[in-house]
Amino acid sequence: MTKAELRAEFRQKRRMLPQAEWQTRCEAITERFFGIFSPKPDFVLSTFLPIENQQEVDTWLIVRRLWRDFPAVRVAAPVTDLVAGTLEHYAIAPATAFTKSRYGIPEPHSLSRIQPSSFDLVLVPLLAFDQTGQRVGYGGGFYDRFLAECRPDCLKLGLSLFDPVDRIADVFEGDIPLDGCLTPSRSWTFS
Repeated sequence: MTKAELRAEFRQKRRMLPQAEWQTRCEAITERFFGIFSPKPDFVLSTFLPIENQQEVDTWLIVRRLWRDFPAVRVAAPVTDLVAGTLEHYAIAPATAFTKSRYGIPEPHSLSRIQPSSFDLVLVPLLAFDQTGQRVGYGGGFYDRFLAECRPDCLKLGLSLFDPVDRIADVFEGDIPLDGCLTPSRSWTFS
């Protein structure tokens, strides 16, 4: 299937998920994440923050647990620059104030910008992914441009409410594949 077909299908699948089922899946992904998470000193993590009306994976469950159980981990979230087509990442903490962008994305009010080369792990949003680690996002290319600026050893981990499709038909050269993806039922790794 093409990215456009998968976007339409998986947006619909998300909309059809009952709230209780969505919550159960988000909690399962969170547990799976902490089952594999073992930060080294000075660990820096970037995470997307969920767009509520898109029923994205609730990364707040991960963020709040990081703050509680791993206070030494630096956590950052993006602010979208629609004119430049880029993401800038800023440190977030329990006292950080947020404003929703025009797309409903919670964006931090923080003065502590973190460069892409600083990240050890990026939690990547997606609508769908395939069995080779390719992903379908919302189509703006923001994350592909950002991930291209990260260090080669930075892990790119997708979070998905659904299992992968066999293959995304229209992958192109600028697409940055995932190193792994967590679903409610399984952890996927890609070479």
